[in-house]
Amino acid sequence: MLHHLITIIINPLALIVPVLVAMAFLTLLERKVLGYMQLRKGPNIVGPYGLLQPFADAVKMFVKEPVRPSTSSPALFLLTPILALTLALSLWAPLPLPHPMTDLNLGILFILALSSLAVYSILGSGWASNSKYALIGALRAVAQTISYEVSLGLILLTIIIFSGGFTLQTFNVTQESVWLIIPAWPLAAMWYTSTLAETNRTPFDLTEGESELVSGFNVEYAAGPFVLFYLAEYTNILLMNTLSATLFLGASHFPAFPELTALNLMTKAALLSMVFLWVRASYPRFRYDQLMHLIWKNFLPLTLALVIWHLSLPTAFASLPPQL
Repeated sequence: MLHHLITIIINPLALIVPVLVAMAFLTLLERKVLGYMQLRKGPNIVGPYGLLQPFADAVKMFVKEPVRPSTSSPALFLLTPILALTLALSLWAPLPLPHPMTDLNLGILFILALSSLAVYSILGSGWASNSKYALIGALRAVAQTISYEVSLGLILLTIIIFSGGFTLQTFNVTQESVWLIIPAWPLAAMWYTSTLAETNRTPFDLTEGESELVSGFNVEYAAGPFVLFYLAEYTNILLMNTLSATLFLGASHFPAFPELTALNLMTKAALLSMVFLWVRASYPRFRYDQLMHLIWKNFLPLTLALVIWHLSLPTAFASLPPQL
């Protein structure tokens, strides 16, 4: 009984702690990359090469006084950031790293379902703040998230047709000979763009339009609750890039050396995350009508056409004469 209890506690911690440490260094990497792209140094004082800066920032934020607007909804105001981080960390459970913490038959559906629930944390925080800027930011974030989930779901459906299964481990087998990014490059490009929008990153950071909404749905948050939103955002960035690497860049499997498999997968995820930072340094923010035009008038027709195309391929090949 005690062994079972310890396993229940240790297994999630063994996943959560490395994810949070990776997220901390991703924030440092982002500040360094943006700094060098703007011909400045970035953080370089706290620790060697600024390596302790994320931990100094975390301590500073958590010891600050948590200010709460007097007119806000007390329970919901504090519950929504906790929900955001809980969902962000739960999404890692079915990912093969190289073995999943929870072995699910329908791992992709689990990820889609839980990522959809993140909408509630955003909308709840905007409404509970009782501020017009927070509410407008939350409404924009919800519209954006729901819209791009449509394209993500359809792209996943097409990739599932390629793979023949809903389990993430099957994608390693599917991509033993060739990465799916090669035959499905239009899907990969749309997927990557949609992940930028889903995680509210530049050029789709309409929820944090500083010139219009101060800071979007989290404008009234400070100290600890704000850190939870911050952690959730960067954890989701790492998650989406790890998922992208699994789906399109076939994490090579080394049965005798599972640590090499994890290193292979996380190297690809780190490179994809670097492109996130590169995009942030390079592109200006979209207008909101352009954001919606991209998904509903470009991505949606294309993904629907590709779903029908890939569904028709097996039938077309089955109808060919045997000698061909």
